[in-house]
Amino acid sequence: MLPRDGALLPLIVLAATSSSSAFDFHSPGFLHNRDAQAVNFWKLHRAASMARTSKQQQQYATQVGTGVSQIQLAAAAAVPEFHVETFTQPLDHFYNSTDATFPQRFWVNSRHYKPRPGAPVIVIDGGETNGEDRLPFLDTGIADILARATGGVGVVLEHRYYGESIGVQNFSTDALRWLNNEQALEDSANFMRNVKFQDIDEDLTAPNTPWIYYGDSYAGARAAHMRVLYPDLVFGAIALSAVTHAVLTNWEYMDVIRLAADPKCSSNLVNSITTIDRLLKFHHLRGPLKKLFGLGGLESDQDFVSVLTYPLASWQDRNWDPAVGSTTFDHFCATLNGHTPTLKDTARTVVLPGPLRANVALLNYAKWIRENVVNNFCQDPSLTLEDCFGTNDDVKYQATDLSQDWRLWVFQFCTQWGYLTTAPPHGTPAVISRLLDINYEHKICAQAFPPGEHYRVPSLPNVSAANALGDYHIAADRLAFIDGEARGPAVDPWRPYTPHSNYGALERDDTLLRPFKVIPGTSTRRKGWFPPETFLSGGVHHWDENGLREGERELKEIREIHEEMIEFVKVWLKDWEGPVTEA
Repeated sequence: MLPRDGALLPLIVLAATSSSSAFDFHSPGFLHNRDAQAVNFWKLHRAASMARTSKQQQQYATQVGTGVSQIQLAAAAAVPEFHVETFTQPLDHFYNSTDATFPQRFWVNSRHYKPRPGAPVIVIDGGETNGEDRLPFLDTGIADILARATGGVGVVLEHRYYGESIGVQNFSTDALRWLNNEQALEDSANFMRNVKFQDIDEDLTAPNTPWIYYGDSYAGARAAHMRVLYPDLVFGAIALSAVTHAVLTNWEYMDVIRLAADPKCSSNLVNSITTIDRLLKFHHLRGPLKKLFGLGGLESDQDFVSVLTYPLASWQDRNWDPAVGSTTFDHFCATLNGHTPTLKDTARTVVLPGPLRANVALLNYAKWIRENVVNNFCQDPSLTLEDCFGTNDDVKYQATDLSQDWRLWVFQFCTQWGYLTTAPPHGTPAVISRLLDINYEHKICAQAFPPGEHYRVPSLPNVSAANALGDYHIAADRLAFIDGEARGPAVDPWRPYTPHSNYGALERDDTLLRPFKVIPGTSTRRKGWFPPETFLSGGVHHWDENGLREGERELKEIREIHEEMIEFVKVWLKDWEGPVTEA
């Protein structure tokens, strides 16, 4: 047991806040361009984190006379009230390809539970991350909010293969063949039919109890799929920022950022990328340009421009609560815009030593990349820039031990989900280089997953498997969709792939039986919450999932969407009639 004293507090704060940085690799936002470069960043970030953790352990050992493992640090940061439980799942539900099982982890919030017929279970789908990352939503977020309002039970259910819900010895191509939407959905169904909660005497299995299934982003699509595929078990579902439309290339993701960002920052970014693409066409200018960004030793032009997309990954991590959200994108924009009052100033050309001429915004861009990417991620003197950011060495991506958990979501988008982020069609301004094409974005699938004895990754992701479940038009009674408000096509960069999409979805009515809601632009500000350069005009990615223990401190728009969710869930529960018993 770790001492609960002030000496541990700095370690807990660091561990708790690190997951809300721009570097949450497991979120689709971190894998914004879904390529080998993203894996490079994961590896560099992991190495830096381990070094920091080792230093923290040494500091803690000096203070209290004992070492602290990384697992203990994570446990100390977790909500102590919620102890982990496990449920045994078959690795293969359908095809008898193996008898192996795995312990699926889950956590229960029963603090508001009032035993009675019809007390709901609100389950959060863990999605593509360690289930411990979802515990704040069980403590003060949406699971606790709905459980408190209904006298129900909150649950976080970890996704197969993630965290410690693992039933294989490695993450090779063959070992990952059971990591798909079909098997994971049946995990949830099997859990709902058969789970027994340790501290609850009553039988809360489905369909004897109304279960409300909740998920965001990828897990949001799964929440919708659960309601459609298992209507006898899932009484209601809430799908937040739910990417029910899978697609090979998602150029719209970056275009949302272009249209929704601060106009000055957006214009400076477009102009800088246009200049970079133009300069790279001249062989004698490539070297000086890369050196300007601190990347002079990087051979591939595509690798170079992929590094430049790093700050854009943090757009979707912006949140109304600064303790949860990231302001990285806003700080990037502040640097890009500089201290010049107009776009004309940042467009001014500066003549540099040698043949290179660059506009002021591009110089500011280069400064940010040098200081925040190159200096932070490639500071080990034993590593070359090619070691850090090169992507042509296949061996870098072929380790399969269980520590290589980057392979999980990469495998899922290589096989079923796609979302390979390329530049937009010609004629649409670009905030990422046009050198980032589908071949570059997709090559990680072949590099990381060579054909196995039992499984071969498809030549392109089979997005039809997910889209066959409803795509943009998926709908059912007691199935709610909630997204961020549109500005341009959206503020949430994943909205183009949800039923609220401006690119292919149809308009729907918002009703209590089929809620169809948006989180409006934030009209309320709290002094000191955001830096003065912050530009925040609407709900971004799954903004209703987190909450505050003192609900009155939440932004007005967040309080309102939480109240609306409570309202429609209570209306749903009035329709629950209990299980049908045979005479």
